[in-house]
Amino acid sequence: MMLNFQVLLVGSLVASLCAILGCFLVLRKNTMVADAISHAVLPGIVLAFLITGSLHSSFGWIGAAFFGLFATFMIEFLHQKAKIQADAAIGVSFTALFALGIVLISVWAQKVDLDVECVLFGEIDYVSLDLWKIPLQKGAVLNLGARAAWQIGAVLLLVLAFVGLFFKQLQITTFDPAFAKSLGIKVGRWHYLLMALVSLAVVVAFESVGAILVLALLSAPAAAAYLLTTRLRPMLLLAVFFGLMAVWIGHSLAVWWNTSTAGAIATVATVLFFIVLFLTVARKKMAQQQK
Repeated sequence: MMLNFQVLLVGSLVASLCAILGCFLVLRKNTMVADAISHAVLPGIVLAFLITGSLHSSFGWIGAAFFGLFATFMIEFLHQKAKIQADAAIGVSFTALFALGIVLISVWAQKVDLDVECVLFGEIDYVSLDLWKIPLQKGAVLNLGARAAWQIGAVLLLVLAFVGLFFKQLQITTFDPAFAKSLGIKVGRWHYLLMALVSLAVVVAFESVGAILVLALLSAPAAAAYLLTTRLRPMLLLAVFFGLMAVWIGHSLAVWWNTSTAGAIATVATVLFFIVLFLTVARKKMAQQQK
């Protein structure tokens, strides 16, 4: 069985997108917010389906992104205003919204093909089945490849533009928010802009590759990069490198073992993190012994 180019392309785009955003989440200690967002978007998807009657409508993205951002506001409100611990605020927010989505499905979508598994857990192996085809003259069709690649690629370009244009603001609000406030920088504004991008990335990616893979690529490559450097630019590059390695090695192993590609990629990403962790600990012990 040969490697699927469409799967590798979509996986590489998702890995790059998640690695870049994951670095900011790891540095800000907000990694679990992405998990909350991935569950909190369910009511938005269900409401969009009930309105349009289709899971493939653009309203699904809008509804999901809205509830993802709403979950972020809810977490910040509970943490900052109600003085609830961050982990508890995350737990309360995503379970409440996820439960709301399940209730909506059970009450109004019992007789349609809409369940939690099909909504939240996509499969990267199937991206080549949904192709973007443009009809031409005389019955000809222009095949532009996997639709997911164009969608995720567009969000990746948006994230790259955002990070490139506002790198200094993101850097200072990430590493020293107190100093950023003293300079008059609106720390909350940049936090919500970043979380909006995370919401958009999660929404656009999990339908195609699955929520578990998105969360793995948001956390493991960035965490591995953080073990090697605390400088933001090298960390971003290392995280993307680890993410791409996870995709290519994971997909190759999935083809070899005839198993789930998403599961293999997520496993490889985790293994790479522990390899880096082991090497980092070993290097520190050697440095201490030499002193």
